[in-house]
Amino acid sequence: MKYFKFFSTLFIAMLAFQVSFSQSIIRDTVLVNGNCGMCKKTIETSAKKAGATTASWNSDTKILQLSYDPAKTNSATIQTAVAKSGYDTQDVKATDEAYKALDGCCLYDRKEVLSHKKSE
Repeated sequence: MKYFKFFSTLFIAMLAFQVSFSQSIIRDTVLVNGNCGMCKKTIETSAKKAGATTASWNSDTKILQLSYDPAKTNSATIQTAVAKSGYDTQDVKATDEAYKALDGCCLYDRKEVLSHKKSE
């Protein structure tokens, strides 16, 4: 009976820790302009350097799927880092200098308007 109580308590403690940890991660989507596989690598790397736990950009949908710890970073910080690497996001436009520094295959049409707003 002692072992049952011990393992039950241990299991409940581990479950509580897991639930509290999983609630601290934010999952978000951000529209980011870009074209190719090189864009994908740069966008994802920039997002991760800005604190994203995971970052996956789709060149067809132009959607960057993120997860991050809000105690360490936020969407604005991540979007600013992506924009500094030359890619316009839904909320932050890259500087002309950063955009012009991209490789030729990565020069996307900047006239495209990103209009993704999250419903809150």
